[in-house]
Amino acid sequence: MERPMSASGAPEWMTAEHSMGTSIMAVAFDGGVVLGADSRTTTGTYIANRVSDKITPMTDSIFCCRSGSAADTQAISDYVRYYLDMHVVEMGTPPLVKTAARLFRELCYSNKTQLMAGMICAGWDSAKGGQVRQVFCVPIGGSLVEQPFAIGGSGSTYIYGYCDAHYKEGMTKEECQAFVKNAVALAMSRDGSSGGVIRMVTVDKDGTDRTCFGGEQVPSF
Repeated sequence: MERPMSASGAPEWMTAEHSMGTSIMAVAFDGGVVLGADSRTTTGTYIANRVSDKITPMTDSIFCCRSGSAADTQAISDYVRYYLDMHVVEMGTPPLVKTAARLFRELCYSNKTQLMAGMICAGWDSAKGGQVRQVFCVPIGGSLVEQPFAIGGSGSTYIYGYCDAHYKEGMTKEECQAFVKNAVALAMSRDGSSGGVIRMVTVDKDGTDRTCFGGEQVPSF
């Protein structure tokens, strides 16, 4: 059987859009947040990159997790980072997490017919650093929901039950890190578009800690 070809004569899987068929999530604890993501990027059914970084810094203490089209989410992240840099120059103070989240919402909603982008924005700021609701979900379409935890991407459909059953209010930083690690690992084990390593970022008043789990460090179930 002949493989489908694009107009240029190349196989379709070589010219398809790079997609972050993804498992992303973020969880807030008292004083900070933990973000996690897998690292697989696909072009059609072909794995184009198995160690991509889907957790992108907006500032030193605000990050976003990206799912959907790699090109769309990278462009949106670049715009938000630019606007936040201008915000710092104008205001003279670091931006709030909700400011970054609203910029994501504005860009995604205004261009909802042209973008395939699902974002999670989370971080720490001096205004709400001690509160637990510092996770903002911007799903495809451009709505904005503030939550104690959020999941997204194609792998999230497999772990809603797990997350609902295992999330509890008042978790410590270490418990949130274990929760994120296990949830992303479960999504990777079920979702063919998720895989690679688990990247994790923890943000609190003391700064940012990046961790990567690969190979036997990824939990198996």
